[in-house]
Amino acid sequence: MSRLMLLDTASLYFRAFFGVPDSVTAPDGTPVNAVRGLLEFISRLVGEYRPTHLACCWDNDWRPQWRVDLIPSYKAHRVVAPLRHEGEGGKHWLEVVPDPLETQIPIIEDVLAAFGITVVGADGYEADDVIGTLATGAGMPVDIVTGDRDLFQLVDDEAEVRVLYVARGVGRHERVTNAVVREKYGVDANQYADLATLRGDASDGLPGVAGIGDKTAATLLGRFGDMAGILAAAEDPEADLGPGPRRKIKDAVDYLAVAPRVVAVARDLDLGAPDLTLPLTPVDPEALTKLSERWGLDSPAARLVETLTGLRG
Repeated sequence: MSRLMLLDTASLYFRAFFGVPDSVTAPDGTPVNAVRGLLEFISRLVGEYRPTHLACCWDNDWRPQWRVDLIPSYKAHRVVAPLRHEGEGGKHWLEVVPDPLETQIPIIEDVLAAFGITVVGADGYEADDVIGTLATGAGMPVDIVTGDRDLFQLVDDEAEVRVLYVARGVGRHERVTNAVVREKYGVDANQYADLATLRGDASDGLPGVAGIGDKTAATLLGRFGDMAGILAAAEDPEADLGPGPRRKIKDAVDYLAVAPRVVAVARDLDLGAPDLTLPLTPVDPEALTKLSERWGLDSPAARLVETLTGLRG
């Protein structure tokens, strides 16, 4: 049976970088802990879930200017310099990334290419948006691997889209279905983006509505369905909305006019027609051998080769 696995790649290689000792280096002393960790994660996930298709989804633009234009605080605390350059698609922001990790990202790209694992990104958009587009209408069950709760909005039991949530580690990941979202937050997965908009998210620089947290947001969504329903209720004196929440919603109307667009994951990007078929053997074994020798990746590379080969059975 066909199954698609979508990796929030940066989420995984950041986790690998901070979780694998920095004493893990190549023969020339270059740190490769993120590279090794990512390969181990892919081996473990592919071995457990046996996808037939897989994409490493990429942040071509981790802080898209169109989102910043709507909410200037969006991810502002992660910016190390005002601007790197201006080019096609507008401004491009430089993210705070530890130097020892930044040097490993090109190695990760080279190794994925040697394996033939498809990397998919879109200029002006984040990996979340790529994941949302690939997951929507995939025509097969989808596993989204991420440590980012924002992607809970994509969970869809009917379409067999779930999140493998790795916040506590890849080895202790949680399979998130609609029932899990409802148990944790009191809303359905298709309401999660509105919940996040209302309560805010400090990690993304989203202020939320002052005085409204998870519980109040869930209550409002349970009563009025979605953001449009809540905004309409705030303007309707006959609506079942107390004076406190009504005032808070009305005071935040400017924020609520733009925040849903920032929080919502794009689902309709033009990504072309990438071949996401997971190769059962490296497409460039010679390049993989050279990369493994140069960067000291023999063990994790061999493990992933073995895992992929094992999918034949």
